[in-house]
Amino acid sequence: EEALRYLLKEEFAVILLDVLMPGLDGYETAKLVRQREQSKRTPIIFLTAINKEDAHMLRGYDNGAVDYVFKPFEPTILRSKVSVFVSLFEKTREIQQKAVVEQRLLEENLRVNSEKLAAEQALRRSEERQALVLKALPVAIYVESDNQSEERRPKFIAGDILGLTGFTHDAFVDDPQLWTSRVHPAEMKVALDPALGQAERVSEYRWLHADGNYRYFLDQAVQLSGDQAPIAGTLLDVTERRNLQDKLLQSQKLDAIGKLTGGIAHDFNNLLASVLSGLSLIERRATISEETGRVIEMTRHAAKQGAELVNRMLSFSRRQQLQPAAVNLAQLTDTIDGFVRPLLGGLIRLDWEIRDDLWPAYVDAAQLELAIMNLVINARDAMPTGGTITIRFGNRSVADSSEDLRSGDYVVLTIRDTGTGIAPEHLGKVVEPFYTTKEVGKGTGLGLSTAYGFAKQSGGTLRIESALGRGTDIEILLPRSMVEQPKAITPAVEAQEQIAELSADRPCILFVDDSAGLREMLTLQLADSGFEVVAAAGGAEALAMLEREPERFDLILTDFAMPLISGIELVRLARGLRADWPAIIITGYAEATEIVNRPENVPVLKKPFTHAALLGIIAKVLVQKGTALQQHR
Repeated sequence: EEALRYLLKEEFAVILLDVLMPGLDGYETAKLVRQREQSKRTPIIFLTAINKEDAHMLRGYDNGAVDYVFKPFEPTILRSKVSVFVSLFEKTREIQQKAVVEQRLLEENLRVNSEKLAAEQALRRSEERQALVLKALPVAIYVESDNQSEERRPKFIAGDILGLTGFTHDAFVDDPQLWTSRVHPAEMKVALDPALGQAERVSEYRWLHADGNYRYFLDQAVQLSGDQAPIAGTLLDVTERRNLQDKLLQSQKLDAIGKLTGGIAHDFNNLLASVLSGLSLIERRATISEETGRVIEMTRHAAKQGAELVNRMLSFSRRQQLQPAAVNLAQLTDTIDGFVRPLLGGLIRLDWEIRDDLWPAYVDAAQLELAIMNLVINARDAMPTGGTITIRFGNRSVADSSEDLRSGDYVVLTIRDTGTGIAPEHLGKVVEPFYTTKEVGKGTGLGLSTAYGFAKQSGGTLRIESALGRGTDIEILLPRSMVEQPKAITPAVEAQEQIAELSADRPCILFVDDSAGLREMLTLQLADSGFEVVAAAGGAEALAMLEREPERFDLILTDFAMPLISGIELVRLARGLRADWPAIIITGYAEATEIVNRPENVPVLKKPFTHAALLGIIAKVLVQKGTALQQHR
């Protein structure tokens, strides 16, 4: 029992076991030793002074003995037998310890290899992600020599080279001059300078893509550390950003010019209206000689040119007040033909091509005529040795909306010439205000910009296709009108007759304008036409007159832009005293949104205007309100 307790606590090299013992004898003890997992392989040597018979020895071997030693025994023999098993035990333990160490080393090696494999896989995944990111971006990575005496020759190593340039990596390897040969000639020095600055090289230039279009590249490079270290850099496609910058700059230009134009348009048109009104008064009140008549006509022509110049500036800045209506473009041909044919000369032929099923356009007819005349004159100037100008009207349905045009139905006006054409580098700039390809003194740079601004403000667009030596096609797309063309406005002669009938009762007009010169001129003009006219210098003064004598005035003729109370506010306050009070607004310039929000049945007359136009609109308003006037009187 004591031996079994020791075997539970410790490990032994060999067990020397007596056969005859009180309690558990040697055979029973050996049997229990062999039943226990931790001791079943420990060698057992039986010690016995009796039981030397074969049967007893077989029983001992059967219970796990490896040898017998008979008493009395020689110590040398016992020591030699025990030493064998002790040596075997020590060797086994040494082997086990080595196995443990080897197992630990193997496990450590497996762990290291596993971590290395995981790191390699993570690195590979990271490289794949980086490659995908680089491929998704318009960027390419290159390296090149640091030899300052050589021309730059970048070697592309990563990125979306095909998407960036249109060429594969192998194409640049096969042709080392490919990259250099496609740099824009005007920017060759910027692109091919190999020198680096103090820290890095940053340049921007154009490069000819495989699709035939120039792309803007942002080239950034740095010197790597070390002796004779190469230069590493990136090429980034910034074409879209450059285009957006150009559009923003163009928008800022238009906005600045529009603000400048809008600021001076009102006062300038007031002056022109005064000039035209004064000329009309002179013609009506004085005996004019033929020479004086020519002077007056030249003065009137100069005033109208000034008004046209203001309208052009408002047009390309898209701040003019358009009066769109349904227009059959085919009906404009006679008017335009009569205007432009005398200007073309004998070397230029003008052809018209008009579809029979042409849609009506929703457009300001007067501004459209001006745009066509500007484009025809531009086409004439592009054909100094003669040629053909073709004006074509057609229909087009646009299915998909784009940046410059919404989907829908459009009437297309095309003006084609067989002239010199426009160089590609000028195509994107010719619609800019004051930009011209003509010689100094032969162009203002307002023709195309006026037409472009008019088309955009009308809800359409203008497109240009041109090739040097082959001519130019200019398309203006205008929205289709879904209503029929209205009847023509009352002619001036009919207006004069209606004014004559109305003048019998001498209608009273309250004329309101903050321009003293125009106020005096128009008051005299209207008085000569048979009206009673009361003038007011501003909205507050006019409102006081209306409140004091509301029964006196048959019509309110008011300027739009005035200090304190505008013309629209004056009409609203007047109609608070009497509903549907006849009113007309005259304006030199006004924001479209403000004019659109005016009270109902209030027409707008743009300054400067002719006396006939003023009488025509007064007749129209008073005739429409004739029944109300009679009831009022």
